[in-house]
Amino acid sequence: MFLNEILDPEYCACSLRDGLDLVQKAIVRTGYNEKIKIAIGVTATEFCIGTKYDLDFKTPNKSGQNFKSGQDMIDMYKELCADYPIVSIEDPFDKEDWEHVKYFTNLGICQVVGGDLIMSNPKRIERAIQENACNALLLKVNQIGTVTEAIEVVKMAKDDQWGVVISQRSGETEDSFISDLSVGLATSQIKAGAPCRGERLAKYNQLLRIEEELGDQAVYTGEKWRN
Repeated sequence: MFLNEILDPEYCACSLRDGLDLVQKAIVRTGYNEKIKIAIGVTATEFCIGTKYDLDFKTPNKSGQNFKSGQDMIDMYKELCADYPIVSIEDPFDKEDWEHVKYFTNLGICQVVGGDLIMSNPKRIERAIQENACNALLLKVNQIGTVTEAIEVVKMAKDDQWGVVISQRSGETEDSFISDLSVGLATSQIKAGAPCRGERLAKYNQLLRIEEELGDQAVYTGEKWRN
């Protein structure tokens, strides 16, 4: 679920909580409500103006009327994590808002994933590690450049006990390599989108094939999903 989509009237006219309520109801209807958790991709850089966050940035004639400070955003995330089974938030602040992402990460409420914040860049990852600015890496292979470099940054993240999320990109193809990479690097987390289009299903189908091939060696991580 992407916050910027929930806030976009082109997608729906619901509030953030309306969207989370729908997801929660769907989880309950599966019968696995104790096993399924929620991860949110915020991409806050897209609606950060200066030092404020405009939650109405995609609403016609309302942009600028619902500004939130960094502390307001922290308070909102704390409330959401208390009210819903949210275990992971990606890019909760602007990519240069190191102050608030550090503070939020240190609260220890959930996994904080650095996507735009670190851009799979070794130097930014090193800074995030030193400043404890997040605790998980969003890895986009074509962003970092080579598979060798991808393996190196995953090792860097794991050495600091970070979680690692292998991610697809916009304009994705039906190539399923990131599924193999995720299993090979034992990341436990993959971001491939909802299973509603061929390029996304290809990743999940490959994971199923890998599980079948591994047989008894395939281990469900359960509560150890982060590492």
